[in-house]
Amino acid sequence: MSQLRAAVIGVGYLGRFHAQKYAGLEGVDLVGVVDTDEARARAVAEECGTRPFSRLADVLGKVDVVSVVVPTEYHFPVGKACLEAGAHVLMEKPVTQTVEEAENLIRIGNERGRLIQVGHLERFNPAFLAVQDVLHDPMFVESHRLAPFKPRGTDVNVVLDLMIHDIDIILDMVKNDIVDIRAAGFPVLTGEVDIAHARLEFANGCIANVTASRVSQMAMRRIRVFQHDSYLAIDYHTRKVSHVRRVSSGEGMPKLEAEEREFPQSDPLLEEIKAFLESVRRGVPPPVTAEDGKRALEIALRVNREMEAAIKRFREAR
Repeated sequence: MSQLRAAVIGVGYLGRFHAQKYAGLEGVDLVGVVDTDEARARAVAEECGTRPFSRLADVLGKVDVVSVVVPTEYHFPVGKACLEAGAHVLMEKPVTQTVEEAENLIRIGNERGRLIQVGHLERFNPAFLAVQDVLHDPMFVESHRLAPFKPRGTDVNVVLDLMIHDIDIILDMVKNDIVDIRAAGFPVLTGEVDIAHARLEFANGCIANVTASRVSQMAMRRIRVFQHDSYLAIDYHTRKVSHVRRVSSGEGMPKLEAEEREFPQSDPLLEEIKAFLESVRRGVPPPVTAEDGKRALEIALRVNREMEAAIKRFREAR
């Protein structure tokens, strides 16, 4: 197994976990962690047995792979610098602030022969992975992603913070163009929208209703998928899958078969990082490409525009 030199850029709440995963993997040399907060960099470096740095320039050219876990506004400049220095990049979601920035990162990655994987973590949830062989032509999708309020992540609204996970999953399921978006949402505890709902209509007729909240009293991460012969309910939090399918039809009630499966606790972040490193070693596209991240971002930004128009209409009508 070839040794890969790694660094984590940004070691706040989530970046610290990235550093821990790299530090525990065989075939990886965690060269260092980078953070503008020197005390935080030192603490994480000590915990993970590596070196702290306060400047990105200190690791550029010295590593093969990086995780970029900085605030979204810095994704593009940091990602660009890492790619141009020859590193493959695991970029936390959303991939960038704008579609144009994402397109530029993709271009730079292609020119430099470097991979970009986007951190849509739910793709590595064992419950989602388990239904891949029975997902086909969804007709209706309904998702709910609700979370109690936490100060972290509020540099973006709830669409880019939470809903984008389900947008990515739904785009991966349906694999069709979106022809219409309706959305509404409102600020509750922050200056950004904290609760939002979107209705996505696809060219093939599939409809997806997507709800996200970061001001809920309970946590929920669920998605339901209706197909012509079956129904799937996926609970990302409990890792349970319910599958009801038609096994016969004809006169009278159709015969149905129901199955419920629960999957053991896993470590999606570790699996995400291992998949990224495997893609780098093999020179193959990662499971969640920069193109995937760009498309999810593009739809999320369209949801935002529709939501802003709805908020404006609401305020004008008062």
